[in-house]
Amino acid sequence: MADDRIFAELKRDHDRQRKLLDAIAETSGDSEERRTLFEELRLELQAHAAAEEESLYATMLADPDLRDDARHSVSEHKEVDDMLGELVEMEMSSSGWLTRFKTMRDRYLHHIDEEEEEMFPAASKDLDDATKAKLAAIFEKRKPKELARAEDEMPGDARE
Repeated sequence: MADDRIFAELKRDHDRQRKLLDAIAETSGDSEERRTLFEELRLELQAHAAAEEESLYATMLADPDLRDDARHSVSEHKEVDDMLGELVEMEMSSSGWLTRFKTMRDRYLHHIDEEEEEMFPAASKDLDDATKAKLAAIFEKRKPKELARAEDEMPGDARE
């Protein structure tokens, strides 16, 4: 049986993120609910992206057959991170905030759908079970550390 724990972990994160995105889209104005949900999403997206890049993407970048997919996904992470940074700076009560949020949500949903439908199956096929098990262990170790780091680091261009 293939050790696809890394992909199951990433998909679990994606499912949690989809729920947060939906919940935020239902909020209005500069409410406590919107602030709380958005902060939870911000932390989750920053930690998830960093841990995913340090585990799966780092390995994919070293594999000529997977390198292009990894580069594409890293650039999408940067795009979403920049949009998160813009949202942090904007007034939540403005109509522009919700418009920008929906643009970011659409870009991120496209990204995770692409990962789940194309990238994860290709990587699962190309990587051996020992490598996949190692990647899951790295992701599981890094994610809590990245959550703590995200508490102190805002997204966007300042994060380099």
